[in-house]
Amino acid sequence: MAASGTEPSAGGGEGLTKRRGCSCSKEDFLPEESFESWGNYINALRSTPARFKDRFLTRSADSTELVEMKARSQHEMKKTLNWWDLIWFGIGAVIGAGIFVLTGIEAKNHAGPAVVMSYVVSGVSALLSVFCYTEFAVEIPVAGGSFAYLRVELGDFVAYIAAGNILLEYVIGGAAVARSWTSYFTTLCNRNSNDFRITIDGWSEDYKYLDPIAIGVIICICILAVMSTKGSSRLNYIASIVHVIVILFIIIAGLTKANTNNYKDFAPHGPRGIFQASAVLFFAYVGFDAVSTMAEETKNPARDIPIGLVGSMVITTTVYCLLAVTLCLMVPFQMIDEQAPFSRAFETVGMSWAKYVVAAGALKGMTSVLLVGAVGQARYLTHIARTHMLPPWFAQVDAKTGTPVHATIVMLAATAVIAFFTSLGVLANLLSISTLFIFSLVATALLVRRYYVTGVTTDANRNKLIVCISMIYGGAIATSAYWGVSDDWVGYCVTAPIWFLGTLGIWFLVPQARSPKLWGVPLVPWLPGLSIGINIFLLGSIDGDSFIRFAAWTVIILVYYIFFGLHASYDTAKDSEAKKLEGGKYETKIEGTN
Repeated sequence: MAASGTEPSAGGGEGLTKRRGCSCSKEDFLPEESFESWGNYINALRSTPARFKDRFLTRSADSTELVEMKARSQHEMKKTLNWWDLIWFGIGAVIGAGIFVLTGIEAKNHAGPAVVMSYVVSGVSALLSVFCYTEFAVEIPVAGGSFAYLRVELGDFVAYIAAGNILLEYVIGGAAVARSWTSYFTTLCNRNSNDFRITIDGWSEDYKYLDPIAIGVIICICILAVMSTKGSSRLNYIASIVHVIVILFIIIAGLTKANTNNYKDFAPHGPRGIFQASAVLFFAYVGFDAVSTMAEETKNPARDIPIGLVGSMVITTTVYCLLAVTLCLMVPFQMIDEQAPFSRAFETVGMSWAKYVVAAGALKGMTSVLLVGAVGQARYLTHIARTHMLPPWFAQVDAKTGTPVHATIVMLAATAVIAFFTSLGVLANLLSISTLFIFSLVATALLVRRYYVTGVTTDANRNKLIVCISMIYGGAIATSAYWGVSDDWVGYCVTAPIWFLGTLGIWFLVPQARSPKLWGVPLVPWLPGLSIGINIFLLGSIDGDSFIRFAAWTVIILVYYIFFGLHASYDTAKDSEAKKLEGGKYETKIEGTN
């Protein structure tokens, strides 16, 4: 129920209705003109093809994201973070369930001791994506992260599809970590992994273990996340410092029990096993993009974001490789426990007391991952709601805490529901698809940003850019598909050169239309082109069932977009154009379109 004392605003326009206190009315969810009456809604549905074309071809501008979008949250987020905060947020966001759980699963089932190489491959892919994210985060320091970047460079529709998968990524990632939290907690209590879960006989193995502890942990994280960003940062400091101490203990104590004979069968399933593990272990690097969503709360984005993002990723990759080496030197890969590999490894080598230290450290790390994920996912949802692709109620920022309370609570509620019944294996594969898909789009957006500017790039150069990007994707998809169906190497002599020629074509034939103002990715177009290639290649190593789930989710978000999101964002954009800021329009049509 809306509180009294409101300040009216136009139905899809400049801002949201400002209220003192909590509100939850139709105007908070569907304030746009298309939803004022059934007649308006029917007319909007009839205009769907024209509106879809408009949203597909229209790109946002940097100034729109930096000024107008932020104004729709009623209150500004507080600028309290520096590069030191971002490094610890990055470490806290990434080092968690991936390394402490998936390392054991992939080492035992796919890569063997060569799981360290799987982490290297995934780490290189993640680092390339970090570079792409960094340039955007420096120049467009807003809470929307990759959603805002894609809206500016690839348009509303592509940004919306990415947004749906970003939200899925965070919900699934949080659910996976919460369930892993329960597994390590049971180890700490000297119990089996499923002892504290409720078993439902007759259900599928992937969904039969209900996890009430995961829900309790998520509720605690939600309370912390809505209190304040700086408070979350301080708690993350403490948890991450304890986590680092435990990691150093695992490496040092574990290596004292190293047995090099365990490395004799280094890659039992060959390169295919290494890359198959890499695709799943990419899950372990998910989270760094949450740091880019904090750009709006960073004091000096041009300095702090590059140091924070790149620094945390380099540290994380190094730690992962050391931990993977340590685990496989301690015990033969066939004997690794899949649920709590590090704790059980110490038990196997006669250091049973150490498993409690490891379990406690893992819990600290997973708590950090959940906290930073909660902060990041709420800011994504906030910025998406600012465009009215999702209800603007989610965009409201609390005046007292300076945090998006509605977005935080809703996202964590969804996370709790998934965490309650879904197994880690299902979650990890689906999460990797969403993440690799989004990272490929961000790399593509960087190429578009550097080589295409409306009014500067000629039609001929625009067409060359489209052809070259298509060749990059074509070569990468063909390479990935060939990897999936053949053990021969001859086909790569055809597919790899297609990728190379596409990248070379951009470098040689298309002049750069824009240079970065503050910080730029080096070796463009080679670095983003390589990022696309590796991400697409890793997608080819993920199981088919995960792609079916991914397709089902994409259909769901498309249905919502056609019936609601398209019309709400269209009304909002047209209202903004009518109230254009002094100095020019917020949005520009792609050159050569009507």
